[in-house]
Amino acid sequence: MAVAVPLEPQLVETIRAVDPRITVLYEPDLLPPERFPADHSGDPSFRRSPEDEERYWKLVNSADVLYGFPNESAPGFARVVAENPRLRWVHAMAAGAGGAVKASGVSTSDLERVMVTTSAGVHALPLAEFALMGILNGLKRTAELAADQRNKHWPELRIPTRLAAGSHVVVAGLGEIGLETARLARALGMTVSGTKRNAEPIEGIREVATAERLPELVADADVVVNTLPGTPFTERLIGRDVFGAMRPGTILVNVGRGTVVDEEALVEALENGTVGYACLDVFATEPLPSSSPLWDHPKVLVSPHTSALSVAENRLIAERFVENLQKFLAGEPLPHRVDPVHFY
Repeated sequence: MAVAVPLEPQLVETIRAVDPRITVLYEPDLLPPERFPADHSGDPSFRRSPEDEERYWKLVNSADVLYGFPNESAPGFARVVAENPRLRWVHAMAAGAGGAVKASGVSTSDLERVMVTTSAGVHALPLAEFALMGILNGLKRTAELAADQRNKHWPELRIPTRLAAGSHVVVAGLGEIGLETARLARALGMTVSGTKRNAEPIEGIREVATAERLPELVADADVVVNTLPGTPFTERLIGRDVFGAMRPGTILVNVGRGTVVDEEALVEALENGTVGYACLDVFATEPLPSSSPLWDHPKVLVSPHTSALSVAENRLIAERFVENLQKFLAGEPLPHRVDPVHFY
């Protein structure tokens, strides 16, 4: 196996220790330095010499298993699949690697030959904690408090905040991130409903429904949290029909993919008071264009797609990879494999 992205040497040794049959190819001088913990792409100014570029591709093209996409990019993945006939499995750093796999243009037949697994689940806790921050920001009016502080304004009227306990959260996407969000929300005394492809009962969840029933679910929600991936089936799922079904002052948190929310409809919902506060970590176009009204909206928190990052991320991904590697060697199915048709 080959390490195709920046990784700490001690974590490489953790992978080496899995099984003596494994040869781990790791050439740190061929990898860009990290600018911050879990900087999988590394310093964008890093350049390999022509000789080093040849060495890098010789390394990744000799592997049966890759840790990370070459150059952490869709074109890098496409190239290694085309050039390396022995490649069988690539573990992606991202939880939502399906988009990059789709963008690579690799054929369905090649994706049957080369499995791609994601780091889904590794980011569940930091994303859920960020979602809870957004929920509490909305309930406790922190945007208004911050504005008053900037203006040195002490309001004559003391405006009450809302309680988390007893509030109702609807989670669009009860996967690992959604369930972790639900767990934290319930710890604050909130009730939780949500959507899932298979609408089977889940312990602790008031109601589970398919995405088609999302307008019905949000009708009595205080908060809506999106954790869904970006697919053709989820694009603009949270649009005018869903916003139209919400109660005034509903809080929206998006830690899934930006394409799930119709941003034009969101701005309308913010202006007419349907959405009282929006905490957004992801956007349809990233970086968020400077022309977007979301930047300056007083009821919006813009986060630059960083909510999943934590100082523990590299270790957690390596531990997940080690678990998968043991399964791979035993011939067992690997979890979180990217669907070669739907790309999630």
